Amino acid sequence: MNWLDVLMIVFSATAANHLGLVAAAESVVRHRMPVLNCPKCAAFWSVIVYGMAVANSSLFTLHSSLQILAAAFLSAWSAVWLDLLMGIIDQLYIKLYDKIYPTTDTPDADALDTTDPVSDVSK
Repeated sequence: MNWLDVLMIVFSATAANHLGLVAAAESVVRHRMPVLNCPKCAAFWSVIVYGMAVANSSLFTLHSSLQILAAAFLSAWSAVWLDLLMGIIDQLYIKLYDKIYPTTDTPDADALDTTDPVSDVSK
């Protein structure tokens, strides 16, 4: 089993959930996908399926199945932490964005001026 592929599976499962792609897919198919809707479950089952697909059927032994299971549990655990890290990065991004682009209203040129008593009269 290639560990780089496992890392890519974990990142893909977590990013798909974090970005809302799974929720969008659920709205298109109009059916809940409980295994894919959880980054931990999606990473776990995806690594299990990947490990069984990659393992040669003649070499599928107790040792290889335990290795796949351990990789799947490690993937599920790391998906939780990666999802937390993505959430923290989102919060930092929002704070930074709000500092760079404040949401204060710019004065409207057509608004009535309160310093001039007849500001609504054209000149």
